[in-house]
Amino acid sequence: MSKKPFYITTPIYYPSGDPHIGHCYTTVACDSIARYKRMQGYDVMFLTGTDEHGLKIEQKAAEKGVTPKEYVDVIVDKFQKLWKYMNISYDRYIRTTDDYHVEAVQNIFKALYDKGYIYKGEYSGKYCTPCESFWTESQLDENGCCPECHRPVKFAKEEAYFFKMAPFADRIEKLLLETDYLRPKTRATELVNNFIKPGLEDLCVSRTSFTWGVPVSFDEKHVVYVWIDALSNYITALGYENSAHSDYDKYWPADVHMVAKDIMRFHAIIWPAMLMALDLPLPKHLAVHGWITMNGEKMSKSLGNVVDPFVLGERYGQDAIRYHILREMALGADSLFSNEIMINRINSDLANGFGNLVSRTVAMVDKYFGGTLPTERKSAPLDDEFRSVVTGLLPEVDKYIDETKIKQALEEIFKVVDRANKYIDETEPWKLGKDDAQKPRLASVLYNLLETIRITSALLAPFMPTTMPEVWKQIGASEEDVKYDNLGKFDVLPANVTVHKGEILFPRIDVDKEIDELNDILRKNMEAAQAKLSAEEKGEEAAAPIELAPEITIDDFAKVEIRVAKVVACEKVKKSDKLLCLQLDDGMGGRQVVSGIAQYYTPEDLIGKKLQLIANLKPVKLRGVDSNGMICAADTPDGVKVIFVDDSIPVGSKIR
Repeated sequence: MSKKPFYITTPIYYPSGDPHIGHCYTTVACDSIARYKRMQGYDVMFLTGTDEHGLKIEQKAAEKGVTPKEYVDVIVDKFQKLWKYMNISYDRYIRTTDDYHVEAVQNIFKALYDKGYIYKGEYSGKYCTPCESFWTESQLDENGCCPECHRPVKFAKEEAYFFKMAPFADRIEKLLLETDYLRPKTRATELVNNFIKPGLEDLCVSRTSFTWGVPVSFDEKHVVYVWIDALSNYITALGYENSAHSDYDKYWPADVHMVAKDIMRFHAIIWPAMLMALDLPLPKHLAVHGWITMNGEKMSKSLGNVVDPFVLGERYGQDAIRYHILREMALGADSLFSNEIMINRINSDLANGFGNLVSRTVAMVDKYFGGTLPTERKSAPLDDEFRSVVTGLLPEVDKYIDETKIKQALEEIFKVVDRANKYIDETEPWKLGKDDAQKPRLASVLYNLLETIRITSALLAPFMPTTMPEVWKQIGASEEDVKYDNLGKFDVLPANVTVHKGEILFPRIDVDKEIDELNDILRKNMEAAQAKLSAEEKGEEAAAPIELAPEITIDDFAKVEIRVAKVVACEKVKKSDKLLCLQLDDGMGGRQVVSGIAQYYTPEDLIGKKLQLIANLKPVKLRGVDSNGMICAADTPDGVKVIFVDDSIPVGSKIR
């Protein structure tokens, strides 16, 4: 009998920086669902990957002095190492630079063009490079910035191809409001009111201002807009319009796409429109989750409020980190991350709750029965109620997994864990163990606890796959004992089961000590990021742009006063790893300038050197130190290089 297929996908990640804990939720969540479905007997296809094209990648590669492919190869390797470390069991990994995907995207674009849904025109409007998103004036935020990332947008005007969206507006509105496609449903009204009711505008689907993308096969000065390219991965990875794979008929339509809320619009509106235009079935569900936030802000490398999952995993184990991020986030809502919340969750649920249940139970079997339970038992009325609670767990977890509500599924499991710990308090096995006549009753209690651990650990295995096999060793459970078909019933373990004491599963964490250490790590990350941002805002470490800024006149340039100055003294700024404080002879009485170059130069490297000074820059304070100007430096593949001046040029000389 063939297994029923189940197809689940993460979005493909945009490799514009190192991965951090904020990237982990979607992949860990999809991995947990995929593992659960495999446990249920489904034939699972779990897809993830990387979205590697677009202007932002081209720019970042140029900043590094490498090709775009070389740039993404390094970061993709980091993502794949993270997924391996977090025990992610994906079945297929797609890169949008894969030849078969490029071929398929070209075929999809041509098919939409041949059907009359794509036409050539001219794009003129606002574009957010970091989000790779086009926006109308009415969609910008109150500051005229991107409504998603709230960074400045640029005016863009170029020849482009457009995809007709209006023909699909009514069908998409019904999809969102009248079906179970979007989860949670509360997001549907937001999308309809913001994008469909005002009138779906045709979507710009090609660019000519950069080259890092899939070329349009019949007009190669155009590259395919990154979201058409990226969204197509869900079917190209199965073999649609290519010969690399042959799984499309088996797995499509997808059972679950899971994405974060910032890319919901693309998956809820553009992706269905593309599929409708191609006459292809729509995915069954789009599950939209919130962000992992810190201090109310989305985790961001640029803000420095990111947490390295490798650091956390080494301290507490991958499973504890997986459990924490899954347990804290309700579908559709943001999840607040803090070191305090994480450590308290690990201590309360894993150390004091589940881990304590396992260690207490195994220790009592070992203490009172030498590790092997006797077969003589004596039940009590309390046992029937307790066993019914445990055997009733499976359908509840099944329901929440089917609804992509992982937080609620874990809550149900830990209700039973809590009930089991309460059962220990109710039955008082330490008292039963003192009376030989009560040994049959004690054996019954401990067997009930072992069965509870068997069931709860098996249901936890998709979420914490590394630790649960160790639990099964300790309670004497076989692979057969923890199969899905045995999780809704008792009396599966052998009556004379033998336990094996092992290591503590989740050691209790010293809260004060750990929070201090983790907060110190986070503080250093944020200080470094903020110093970098401060310097970049003053132009000191700005990356060489690929796209030029708007043209200026000679009169504009004349407003910038660049003078030769000599470094007469220099020292590090206290409590900063990046800032140097320079005392300059500028030919005008001297001045002080703060620059974020400490990781590239020592004070001794600079003293006595002549350099270029922006002399009329408005004074600012950096880390509480006055800075009156800016020194000129260049970004290179080897780091920041100060632009020095020939020593024969007098200080104060104007550079023009």
